[in-house]
Amino acid sequence: MFLDFLIRIFEQNEGREAIIWQDTIFTYRNLLDKFHYWEEEISAQGIESGSIAVVDADFSPTSIALMLALFGKGCIFFPLTRSVRSQKDEFIEIGQGEIKFCINEKDEVTISHLPYRADHELYNTLRNEKHPGLVFFSSASTGKSKASVHDVTKLLDKFRVPRYSLRTITFLLYDHIGGLNTLLYTLSNAGVLVTTNERSPDGVLKAVEKHRVELLPVSPTFINLILLSEAYKRYDIGSLKTVTYGTEPMPESTLKRFNMLFPTIKMIQTYGLSEVGILRSQSKSSDSLWVKVGGEGFETRVVNGMLEIKAASAMLGYLNAPSPFTKDGWFNTGDAVVVEGEYIKILGRKSEIINVGGEKVYPQEVENTILEMDNVAEVTVYGERNPITGSIVCAKVTLIHEEEKQSFSTRLREYCSPRLLRYKIPIKIDILNIKQYSDRFKKIRYHS
Repeated sequence: MFLDFLIRIFEQNEGREAIIWQDTIFTYRNLLDKFHYWEEEISAQGIESGSIAVVDADFSPTSIALMLALFGKGCIFFPLTRSVRSQKDEFIEIGQGEIKFCINEKDEVTISHLPYRADHELYNTLRNEKHPGLVFFSSASTGKSKASVHDVTKLLDKFRVPRYSLRTITFLLYDHIGGLNTLLYTLSNAGVLVTTNERSPDGVLKAVEKHRVELLPVSPTFINLILLSEAYKRYDIGSLKTVTYGTEPMPESTLKRFNMLFPTIKMIQTYGLSEVGILRSQSKSSDSLWVKVGGEGFETRVVNGMLEIKAASAMLGYLNAPSPFTKDGWFNTGDAVVVEGEYIKILGRKSEIINVGGEKVYPQEVENTILEMDNVAEVTVYGERNPITGSIVCAKVTLIHEEEKQSFSTRLREYCSPRLLRYKIPIKIDILNIKQYSDRFKKIRYHS
């Protein structure tokens, strides 16, 4: 069976810590016992192979054991978290959820049956193969969320190769491809998952200190918040060996500042998408945005400046959109990149490029420059339609301390003038008093 290798690891390490949840330690034996309990309960509930099982939860001993038991039964696992609270009903309808498990903050489970009967052809493909499935909705910082359907047996394959056993924070969410990757990597190497309900700089770094966390997978936005809050001064984070970052481009100034403060912590840029999974990656150095991506089961190529991926672990397709793959199986990521030998540097999403009088402006480049200024906490650069130039460059800025708008706008243009070409300098500048990131700690993008 496809889960046998994972269960064998649990059995071989049954006395070791597996999960720290609400400061309570659960061993691999505890996890195994919960897994076997849910195997029996799923059968007792009359849940059959191929059923669409919605699990509304965060990382916990029960949610992890339930997920594995659903995989073992051959169900199609459909996770949701509080980050999509306003879209849950819509997602369940699109995903044709048939049974729902709600797990509360006490790790208690409520089971309810849903009115839908799943008949999508992608589900039928999994049922015919008798393979467990997985449904992920894209985070959609812009645009409409798409529901990708995966064959779990393909996603599990890369975790059969033993790697490092680490104490890891589960920062990325339960319904995120990066969160699942963190979970499976840690468990398949008999590591320790440290969960946290408080995803704030203080909450996360407090957990790092208390539980001697070695690996912290976060977003660039969250790294910026750690620096702005100076939470690192309030906790001993000397146990940290590695910080991985992905889900969005990293501002160069943020990376260099973090690396300067913590030269012994290895910084690794990760790369992955809901549609293809998480690729193995190797940063050129801890303070470099150049990264090598790929690994067993992945092929990459750059076509017309755009990164394309062919993956053994690629999704079967979308529930609510046409297949995005070429006839020979390549997926256009939508990410514009430049290439230097074996390394690539991500410039930004093609959809976010601003066309000013025929010239391309990548928001990330302008944001990097503005973030170097004093008193800037966050900035989002975007385009707005203009009848003369096609688009103009605009910036929404959150300041650390209050500053008069006209004075700041003048200071921004004076700072950018010797550093950016004229057409890249923002014409419209707004100062915001609200956060510019989602519940997933990912920058919210704007489109004209």
